[in-house]
Amino acid sequence: MPVSLALVVSEILSDIETMGADKALQLISWRFEGLKIIRQHFNDIDFDYYNTGGYELLNNNAPLEQLGYINGLLYTITNATETFVQKDNCINDFGFAGITHVLENRFEGALHSGKLLRALLQKVISMDVQVMFGTELKSFEENNDEIALHTSDKRTLFTQQLVFCTNAFSKSLLPEIAVVPARGQVLLTEPIPGLKLNGVFHYDEGFYYFRNLNDRILLGGARNTSIETEYTLDAFTTLPIQQALEDFLSKVVLPGQRVAIQQRWAGIMAMGPDKSPVLKQLTERTFCSVRLSGMGVALAPMMGKMLAEMV
Repeated sequence: MPVSLALVVSEILSDIETMGADKALQLISWRFEGLKIIRQHFNDIDFDYYNTGGYELLNNNAPLEQLGYINGLLYTITNATETFVQKDNCINDFGFAGITHVLENRFEGALHSGKLLRALLQKVISMDVQVMFGTELKSFEENNDEIALHTSDKRTLFTQQLVFCTNAFSKSLLPEIAVVPARGQVLLTEPIPGLKLNGVFHYDEGFYYFRNLNDRILLGGARNTSIETEYTLDAFTTLPIQQALEDFLSKVVLPGQRVAIQQRWAGIMAMGPDKSPVLKQLTERTFCSVRLSGMGVALAPMMGKMLAEMV
């Protein structure tokens, strides 16, 4: 069964420019292997995984000129000569406007991240792992034989080793790590009769993404329209970003239609100078895996595997 791989040609080209080809490909490989690990440990039905295929919407020709180059690079990961295929007929099939080309990635699929988290929680509890919800770590002190953890409710816990997987919320505990919080905003429409969309869709280097969720459109992104305001730990929606999402919805995805929005929400990602995650040993007893750049679902399994080997 194919493994889900959310890739966007324009984003890969941007990553190669900022990170270099080797680091960009390493990141893709980790994501690919991470999703394999998820599907080894859980049944697809546990987290609503469907191999829908993915599509990148383009309004210029530039990524097409590099399509052969990108497909060649990805062959070592996907074992496919054409990971991306031009499918311009999808513009009319899906009813898009303002789009000149569409690229298809048959390796991409959709999943329910909330159900995946629930399945993971059930698994770790069954292994006698204690999960302490609502326990905020304020500070820690490391000495020769243990680490003291000081919590917000004035308790002190002790451990032999400590691993930080706090992603965007790491700066207060690990000020030396180059990590910046970045808010991602999402909206969900009311049900749309006769909705044609089937797949996972990306636009503008992946800054916009959407999919059909039970005949509703789940649409997120637009962070690049107000990049500085979105460097925040405040997990609430804002009018400028939500308006940008609604404009994209009515002008590109469902041109000429106005659909009601049922729900809006925001979450916090972790960014840095580039998209490489920070995975390293900090001291004799402390380790970290943070800054997953909005790709945590795919990256986390490989980061966890490498962390376990490191610890």
